[in-house]
Amino acid sequence: MPRPFWHPDRHADRRPALLARNRIQTAIRGWLADEGFLEVDPSALQTSPGNEAHLHAFSTQAMGNDGQPRTMYLHTSPEFAMKKLLAAGEPRIATFAHVWRNRERGARHSPEFTMLEWYRAGADYTDLMADCAAILRLAAQAAGATLFVHNGVDCDPFAVPERLSVADAFTRYAGIDLLATCDEVTTNAAALRAQCDSIGFSVAADDSWSDMVSKLLVAKVEPHLGHGRATILDRYPLAEAALARPTPDDPRLAERFELYACGVELANGFGELTDAIEQRRRFTADMDLKEQLYGERYPLDEDFLAALAFMPAASGIALGFDRLVMLATGAPKIDDVIWVPVG
Repeated sequence: MPRPFWHPDRHADRRPALLARNRIQTAIRGWLADEGFLEVDPSALQTSPGNEAHLHAFSTQAMGNDGQPRTMYLHTSPEFAMKKLLAAGEPRIATFAHVWRNRERGARHSPEFTMLEWYRAGADYTDLMADCAAILRLAAQAAGATLFVHNGVDCDPFAVPERLSVADAFTRYAGIDLLATCDEVTTNAAALRAQCDSIGFSVAADDSWSDMVSKLLVAKVEPHLGHGRATILDRYPLAEAALARPTPDDPRLAERFELYACGVELANGFGELTDAIEQRRRFTADMDLKEQLYGERYPLDEDFLAALAFMPAASGIALGFDRLVMLATGAPKIDDVIWVPVG
């Protein structure tokens, strides 16, 4: 039987990475302060945990003073709360937030983990890319690392990240012309399935366009990202925009990027959507899909949708802090860098 994390011998093995975690967090906090960010502390218990179809939340019953129960959720991201603070007038905000995601446990996933999330009002989303490069350097310096290494793949955290569009990544690594299968309004599952067949990539008969994109990304694209230097996977198709606004030069695409190092996804950034009507449409479509796939749906945060009318143009990003520490310390799995892992 493996020893529990609290066994003195095992703790002695884990402690150097945990101390590096603290140094990395201190270094990032100092950088955020120097950049003019205000650190905030949003509540984890929310009316809605988020409205992405494939994210699963933990729910609870909050008892009112009248003894009546009300279903509430532990957030899967502090995003809604942070954007309400942008609407309130805060120009630069950041948080180290504990977040919860059900149905997620593995070497890179913990049901409870720490998310570093920050927002810049009035900034282009490319500013967040520069932030990511700075944070990679800070993490490496604080951990005393010259390279990130994971599963035999190395990444230089001091090198300028590669910027690669999703369309170009699919062409390069999967032999798929993704933009030929979508536009700003529709997606063509039959066309994408035909391309999958042409490269010998197996998909299910009932897979949607988004299902196939996800499978191709995981199997064909992600393993190649962040080798040698970090990769910024940019300009997602609008159908995969989540809470991002369309790009001004191509209505098929969104101002969304993800940061990768050693084939590991670290962060997800947006030029933020502030159109409440469009955001409601996306949320509703995602919850319809969730109900179809999993037999449940989460309520919409009407307070958040109302706040979008007051929210300035902004860019924001969420980074998996534990994953960053894992790469910076060379830890093989996420539980090795969490002080007290979920039991």
